[in-house]
Amino acid sequence: MILCQVCGNDIAHGLPICPFCGGKQDFPSGTVAAGIFHKVVNLELGKPLVESALRKLQMELEDGRQHNLRVLTVIHGYGASGKGGVIGVECRKVLAYLKGNGEINTFIPGEDFRSKSGPTRDLLRRFPQLATNVNLNKGNRGITLVVL
Repeated sequence: MILCQVCGNDIAHGLPICPFCGGKQDFPSGTVAAGIFHKVVNLELGKPLVESALRKLQMELEDGRQHNLRVLTVIHGYGASGKGGVIGVECRKVLAYLKGNGEINTFIPGEDFRSKSGPTRDLLRRFPQLATNVNLNKGNRGITLVVL
C-alpha cells in the first residue's frame, strides 16, 4: 500500500486513479532507478494533536532519508478558521529549524509551489517529474513540499 498523492489515503501501488478521491497518480513518471523519489505524508489523518503530528513528521523525514526519497509532500491542512491551522504553522516552524541546521535541503509552502517562483523552478529542474504534480500552481496552503 502507498498513499494517494492527492488525498493521502492508502491505495494499492500502481493504481493510476485513487478510488477515494479520483485523483490521478503520477507514480510511473515519478519513479527513478532507486525507487520512488517522492512521497505524500498526511499529518492530518486521524485528526491528531499537534505534538503527535510533529512526531509523525520527524518519523517520516527519517524514513524518507533512509529510503533515499528526495521530496516529501506534507499534508498538514490549513485549518477551518481560514487563518492557518496550528499543525501547519508548527510544521513549518520545525522545517525552518531543520533547514537552518542543514537537516533538510529546503521546503516550499504549497501557496508558493508555483511554476513561476524561483524555488519551484529550481525544484522542477532537479525533479522534472513534479511538473505534473496536482498541487502545482494551485496555491494550496494546506501542504508543504520538503526537499531532503
